[in-house]
Amino acid sequence: MSRTLLIVHHTPSPALQTIYDAVLEGATDDRIRGVEIVTRPAFTASAIDVMDAAGYILGTPANLGYMSGALKHFFDQIYYPCLTATRGRPYAVYVHGDNDTTGALLAIEKITTGLRWQLAQPPLCLLGKPTARDLEAAWELGAAVAASLS
Repeated sequence: MSRTLLIVHHTPSPALQTIYDAVLEGATDDRIRGVEIVTRPAFTASAIDVMDAAGYILGTPANLGYMSGALKHFFDQIYYPCLTATRGRPYAVYVHGDNDTTGALLAIEKITTGLRWQLAQPPLCLLGKPTARDLEAAWELGAAVAASLS
């Protein structure tokens, strides 16, 4: 079985770039061996990318109470092709918003429940400018999911 971790992200702001960088840094920590990390912007990630991976990290802003259109587009493209092929695979998610992430997280949970993916780590919901503690939590999210695949 693949030991590939696919990170699908929509990173349109400096805050999300900082969070994404921390997640990627954690996932690529030298102490984690045997896991290939593949990153794809949400608009370019494909069903083949999803089927070739053993687990996933999803990253999105919360836009007007929902996940980004880019991440929704990703789910729309991969849902049916991956519905049975990826059942039971682990995933994690990070969501960043200015004042609320509830709707975005709920939407992602509904879709991943339909895909029958298994939550590997608690969702990381961050508000406002990322703090050092937020970035540490993002690093830990990336490291924990990658380590679970090693």
